Amino acid sequence: MTIETFNPQSYDPNAPAEVSMTEAAVKHVRKQLSKNPDMKGIRLGVKKSGCSGFKYDIEFVNAPSEGDQTIQVADDVQLFVAADAAAFVRGTEIDFTKEGLNSTIKFNNPNAKDLCGCGESFSV
Repeated sequence: MTIETFNPQSYDPNAPAEVSMTEAAVKHVRKQLSKNPDMKGIRLGVKKSGCSGFKYDIEFVNAPSEGDQTIQVADDVQLFVAADAAAFVRGTEIDFTKEGLNSTIKFNNPNAKDLCGCGESFSV
């Protein structure tokens, strides 16, 4: 039996984050951006928090922060991945789902090993 350990420091910070968004997520972000023309895209980061260790941090921004990777997910939608989050979210697909009256942004992250019961946090 072997144990695989995730070490974000072992990842090249200049390697592409390879984060993608589904068409439903792009449509949702586009709608939100249209409400505030000063905003140019969405920024994805992670913070230490929650019962599993990390939580996703999304904000609408007018420009990337220093070191962010910029991903053009549609002609009019940009995704900025925070430099310190790239290793944690590499390969993640961002989705937007509606279930009944509820809607939510979901993260299909291949690096997440455990999720908390409420879906707010993850561990790697």
